[in-house]
Amino acid sequence: MTYGEVGTARAAIGSGLLFHGIPKGSCVGFYFINRPEWLIVDYACSAYSLVSVPLYDTLGPDAVKYIVNHADVKAIFCVPQTLNSGLGFVSQYLFSFPLELQLRGFFNEIPSVHLIVVYFRNLLTESLNKKRSVVGGMDNELPSLPPSTDIQIVTYAKLLREGRGNPQPFSPPNPNDVATICYTSGTTGTPKGVVLTHGNLIANAAGCSIATKFYPSDIYISYLPLAHIYERGYQVLLAYFGVAVGFYQGDNMELMNDLVALRPTIFCSVPRLYNRIYAGILSAVKSSGPLKERLFNAAYNSKRQAIMNGIHLRLDICVFPFCPLLEGKNPSPLWDKLVFNKIKAKLGGRVRFFSSGASPLSPDILDFLKICFGGRVLEGYGMTESSCVISMMDEGDNLSGHVGSPNPACEIKLVDVPEMNYTSDDEPHPRGEICVRGPIIFQGYYKDEVHTKEVLDEDGWLHTGDIGLWLPGGRLKIIDR
Repeated sequence: MTYGEVGTARAAIGSGLLFHGIPKGSCVGFYFINRPEWLIVDYACSAYSLVSVPLYDTLGPDAVKYIVNHADVKAIFCVPQTLNSGLGFVSQYLFSFPLELQLRGFFNEIPSVHLIVVYFRNLLTESLNKKRSVVGGMDNELPSLPPSTDIQIVTYAKLLREGRGNPQPFSPPNPNDVATICYTSGTTGTPKGVVLTHGNLIANAAGCSIATKFYPSDIYISYLPLAHIYERGYQVLLAYFGVAVGFYQGDNMELMNDLVALRPTIFCSVPRLYNRIYAGILSAVKSSGPLKERLFNAAYNSKRQAIMNGIHLRLDICVFPFCPLLEGKNPSPLWDKLVFNKIKAKLGGRVRFFSSGASPLSPDILDFLKICFGGRVLEGYGMTESSCVISMMDEGDNLSGHVGSPNPACEIKLVDVPEMNYTSDDEPHPRGEICVRGPIIFQGYYKDEVHTKEVLDEDGWLHTGDIGLWLPGGRLKIIDR
């Protein structure tokens, strides 16, 4: 799809929601995995001043029901599988009758919902021996509802048609209007809804765009959950730069195959996956035999030294008796040809930019990615309450073990925590709780003033609960949580 085609679909979906009586300012639930329709519906919500509310399985069915009711969600976009797993609505019921008893109990549990839009994937219809390929599903795949229910279930395809047949003008939001309510699981209690405005999301992208440069020629693979702010924030940034977005198949076990097929240039992930990539490469090296292992180690150490020094070093001695002297030349092209190109091919062979977030990445693994794949590796720090990024590594920073300098869209201060022996007077580096203020900071927890006041003070500072210290060059390092 082109950006123009996405824009056309956005208008149709937004108009379709208005056609079904979903008013401006209503909350719309998103309950399906990463795919183009997720972004199209999100763009439609923005264009028509609707509020997106992501839902996801890991919270559990009780939490999903709580979120739907707490946010007063009026419409839900889903697939049959999520109706089954999270909403207590068994997907097989969509194809069997009668339904009245099951549906009545289901709808009584989420009384605010007036519209459910179901997206049927082509693979699903084929698996049910319905030999047709219709994006969004066929209308007769849905059940007739009991007259007593004040709700409609339509396919995504039908909503598109209804929107195209009843076009409505955009109702663009103001910067201070709510864009999304992102519910976080937290460690205890019920999920908390983080309220983010359009201004929050744009400020985050604007700040990131200063240190991060993407291009329309870039390709990004979307597989991290769009229900989380990490992936969500990236999508705003990618749209700003006009980057092409590809989507994984929905199966984490097939992700490596998806990478080889798509050949992305931008890859964002979390330390857990980077750890797996690291372990997999080392395991393959060790099992390749002594000679290839020695060759890998020689290539790795040579490239590592060059990166650490920030220049391409001379090789003053031969690594092996059979190795030609490379004095005065860049060692990387030869090492890439002999060793690293095969490793790069595991991720498609074109990744030039990696980012890591959500939890700390080992400095050794960060350096490993930089050496083996030859691209820029950026580690950042952020949270849902900050619209994603609080700090990130700068272009050309070859030091690891920190999370970079502040996002230009915020300011950071360290506040003394005497009970933990952290103060701004600590030597050799000031230490304290990381506090953040600026246009990226959330508006508060939805309908939860008590918890909002616990983390957001009267001067607008967000108290993260994380402990950091300042390194030379304005770099922030997380040392405790």
